[in-house]
This record gives sequence, C-alpha cells and structure tokens, in this order.
Amino acid sequence: MALDILVLYGSYRRGRRGIRLADYLIRGFQTLGHQAELIDAQAVGLPMLDLRYSDYPPGEAPAAITVPSARLSSADAFVFVAGEYNRGMQPGLKNLTDHYLKEFDRRPAGIASYSMGRFAGVNSHAAWTVTLNAMGMTVVPERLGVGQIGDTLDAEGRPHGESGAALERGFASFARSLVYWAEAVRKS
Repeated sequence: MALDILVLYGSYRRGRRGIRLADYLIRGFQTLGHQAELIDAQAVGLPMLDLRYSDYPPGEAPAAITVPSARLSSADAFVFVAGEYNRGMQPGLKNLTDHYLKEFDRRPAGIASYSMGRFAGVNSHAAWTVTLNAMGMTVVPERLGVGQIGDTLDAEGRPHGESGAALERGFASFARSLVYWAEAVRKS
C-alpha cells in the first residue's frame, strides 16, 4: 500500500539549491509508488515561533499554522531536507518544525542533508537527528548526504556526474529504510 510521505524544506535564500534535492526525493518516492509532497517553509509563510499550533485555543490559530497541522498529522513519514548553515540547522526549517510537536510524535523521519561544500551537511544532519529524536520521532539510520549540491543535481533536480550516481545509490537504501519504518508504524 502506498505511503504518504512529506518532504519538508526550509531555505529562504536566493537561488535555493536545496530545492533540487527536495524535488529529486519527491520524484524518487513517487517512482516507488508512494505519494510524496513538498512542504516548503518559505511558501507556507509561518511567522517566527511565538506559539505552537497546540498552544492556541481551539479554532483560534491562524490559517498559516492550521493548514500545515492537518497535513502533517495525516502523513505516514517525513523527510527533512536539511541544508547546513554555518555548521548548523537552517532557521526556516527549524521554525517550521517548531510550530508543531504532536503532529510528528512517534513517526519515522529521514534526513537528507546537503551543503555547497564537500561535507554534505554532516553537522546539520547530526543536529537534526538529536532534535527529531527529542520530538519523539524515529530517525532512520541511513544517511543521505549531498555535498557540492550544485555539481550533483541540475536545475531540475536530476542527478548528474559521479556524485549524482552516488546519490542514486544512496537513495535506494535510504528509501527502503524509511518505507520499512513507516510500514511498521502503520501496522502498530
């Protein structure tokens, strides 16, 4: 049975290259027969965190916060496309995530990290692993890291070159693991 997988992305920078990885992941999961959809923090337009969705009295949360809550609650699994900013997390993705808590609880998550440099967002991946575990999520052990993202994915999110071939190989085991955990949670 097809899974409902949300790909969360949080860059607000000009020329956002990480969106290429988000597009690649969405196509990859769709090719495997799953529903995959993007939640783009910039497009959602959440304010900086003041109150989480659950802190508002029923019916009083702004629509910009309410609509994503329903969508997050219905997903089977999440992929966090985690760019590395100054050796840490993207503030836009963190702000999106911080607006919610119970929507993520006891759900599987994969982290696809990236950077403009060679280290593929390893620091961001580590920080997100700690954060998502603290939020009650199961983070799959497979790492999907893309270094030098501009050399790995073209403007349409298609892999090219040696690094693109490595991404394709890595995606296969990453996807298998996320699907395994999502199906296990669905059965419980």
